[in-house]
Amino acid sequence: MVNDESIELDHGGGGYKSWELLQDIRGALKSRGKWQNCEDDAAVYDLSSSVIPAKAGIHSKLVFTSDAFIVEPIFFPGGDIGKIAMCGTINDLSVMGAKPLGISLSIVMEEGFSKTDLMKIMRSINKVSEESGVPVVTGDTKVMQKGKIDKIEITTAGVGLADRVIENKGIKAGDVIISSGDLGEHAVTLLASRFNYKTKIISDSKPLNKEIEKVGEYLNACKDPTRGGLAANIVEMANKSRVKIVLDEKTLPYKKETVAVSELLGIDIFALASEGRFIASVSPKNADKVLEILKKFNNEAKVIGHAEAGSGVYLKTKLGALRPIEMPKGKLIPRIC
Repeated sequence: MVNDESIELDHGGGGYKSWELLQDIRGALKSRGKWQNCEDDAAVYDLSSSVIPAKAGIHSKLVFTSDAFIVEPIFFPGGDIGKIAMCGTINDLSVMGAKPLGISLSIVMEEGFSKTDLMKIMRSINKVSEESGVPVVTGDTKVMQKGKIDKIEITTAGVGLADRVIENKGIKAGDVIISSGDLGEHAVTLLASRFNYKTKIISDSKPLNKEIEKVGEYLNACKDPTRGGLAANIVEMANKSRVKIVLDEKTLPYKKETVAVSELLGIDIFALASEGRFIASVSPKNADKVLEILKKFNNEAKVIGHAEAGSGVYLKTKLGALRPIEMPKGKLIPRIC
């Protein structure tokens, strides 16, 4: 539990302190009504139980999510704050097995913010909308006095429909763990921009709905490793699923340049965020099929580990030892999404 009276940057970093704060916030909100999966990436409302009768071929589950985005810098190689706002919400719906239907867009800007920059952000949002087929259908705009907000903040919410919900807690002992591509490139891009490092890495941000639609029926669990990176998200999935996950150091999904930047800055590579990747558990009999499909979207898709009976998350080193991977603690990377 959070014992101090002041909110710190650590509480927004996606690690252990974020988890603690969320438990306090959720504890203060007692009612969930008939909504389910309220601790996953999106909440689910079963329409067939109270709104429409269940029918074959009808998506009967409403899936709803919301997120706020602040990032520094707001423009970076491979994207901007508008792109990650769209991708983040589309992806939170998609990893739950939903087909995204529409996005709401609320923008709060600082007085004096450049209209040229605003329209550049809007064009980026529109490009993601057209590529993903998910429209922006409603929203709001506010302007704050100079100094009352740092440049711009975007809040998005999204709705979708599903017939089968993919839950975070769905990993089964015996499953293989798959990454849809190399991880951490969004965080590395922002870090390089802040510190003027020259790198060929660009943000991995992209909408995932089309590739997850192709493999969703084979996924037992799925999550996009945004804040807190692979560590925070795979630990959460393992805890909820009550399984032990062993990742293989030989197949870790990180480029050499990503590893180099993280080592240079002294940042745990497992805490690096992505904005256009997902990790999933799949039955071994379906693994080759899923990889074949995913490689059409990203040739870096690979098996990175497996699940077995037990608890915790471990890295099997090249020497065969098991090293525990824990929820990130301490100061993580601020303002990445």
